[in-house]
Amino acid sequence: MGDDAGAVRTAVLSLQRATGLPMVFGGALNGRDRLRITELVGGTTGSLDGLVVRRNSGLGGKAMALGRPVWVSDYPRASTISHDYDAPVADEGLLSIVAVPIVVRRHVRGVLYGALREPLSLADRVVAMAVQAARDLEQDLAVRDEADQALARVQGAPQGPGAGSASARWEEVRAVHAELRGLADQITDPGVRARLLEASSRLATAGLDGGPAPDGDAPPARPALSPRELDVLAYVAIGCTNAQAARQLGLLPGTVKSYLRSAMRKLNSHTRMEAVNEARRAGLLP
Repeated sequence: MGDDAGAVRTAVLSLQRATGLPMVFGGALNGRDRLRITELVGGTTGSLDGLVVRRNSGLGGKAMALGRPVWVSDYPRASTISHDYDAPVADEGLLSIVAVPIVVRRHVRGVLYGALREPLSLADRVVAMAVQAARDLEQDLAVRDEADQALARVQGAPQGPGAGSASARWEEVRAVHAELRGLADQITDPGVRARLLEASSRLATAGLDGGPAPDGDAPPARPALSPRELDVLAYVAIGCTNAQAARQLGLLPGTVKSYLRSAMRKLNSHTRMEAVNEARRAGLLP
């Protein structure tokens, strides 16, 4: 779905817009215990661009080691951090800095920084917004990891004679398709969300590539289902009840029922499975 650096870039831009801080920067881990700063907004000298920060060194290194946010109001005089990176920080004239680690499943994946060029205490609101930006990024990375694992299950499934029944393989494809659509709705990064939906669309049309779909003949014209109608059908297609689909999608069962009825009407179907089969013939579901 993309590397961590791209996700950090989106978070840096979002944090700068939200806080208006003179400088916001960050980077993803580059090895087990170091990160490289690659994403910067508001820099004037380039002294921090590409800087490698090691665990326990400087402010960011301390945040990596502790796994929690740390901040100082006068960086060169701070007694709570090491001063390995005083020169590049001084070149930028940064004094008040907050560093927030990005932690996914207990592993630090990067650090976000926000900074002022004045020796002032960062407002609680600013620190809270930096923490929230990191939390949003953590959620995106966790969901993206799940999506990568789901795709790997399809790509790594055995193929050819003796690899298992075609029916079993298609059930796995359908389960992954539904999972990807559910995960996409949790992603805040529009680029990553679009790639997840594109991947799910490729799975949906897999049965149409080079021949008819597995459950029908040549596909008819595609009905204009809404994204949520398609999400619901994807879970119905793998045997979920309305209540189970609602839990997966974070909806009320009644809302799921409404989407399902609408999809059935658009697909000119009278039952749940008839709607699923029509959607498969149209290349909307695998």
